[in-house]
Amino acid sequence: MIEQIEISLPPYSRGIHLITNEIIKLLPSLPKAGILHIFIKHTSAGLTINENADPTVRTDLNEYFNMLVKEQQPWYQHTAEGSDDMPAHIKSSLVGNSVSIPISNGKLNLGTWQGIYLCEFRNRGGSRKLVLTTLS
Repeated sequence: MIEQIEISLPPYSRGIHLITNEIIKLLPSLPKAGILHIFIKHTSAGLTINENADPTVRTDLNEYFNMLVKEQQPWYQHTAEGSDDMPAHIKSSLVGNSVSIPISNGKLNLGTWQGIYLCEFRNRGGSRKLVLTTLS
């Protein structure tokens, strides 16, 4: 069986944000076993799974991405939407636009220290839309 819903997250500031609880609150009841696939419908933000306990992980990831993909590079041609736009597209391509999580015993089967992150790479990205697909 396949079930699918689309949700909107509120706007987040630039950075890496733990959204696991928001996802769980918005999910319909989960099957006993299956997979939850989460897809973000944007090209300047991404999704990943990583450390959920220590918030400095999020800070360090954000700083690393900013160091790796710098703004205002002379070779960027896509600059009409601001200096953060092209770097956001590159970062999004590096992180990816979806995650899949096993469902076991009616719950997301994340590791003890794992959480779902929204990676907001724009200074003002606005509301982000996610498609949640449950396969059982």
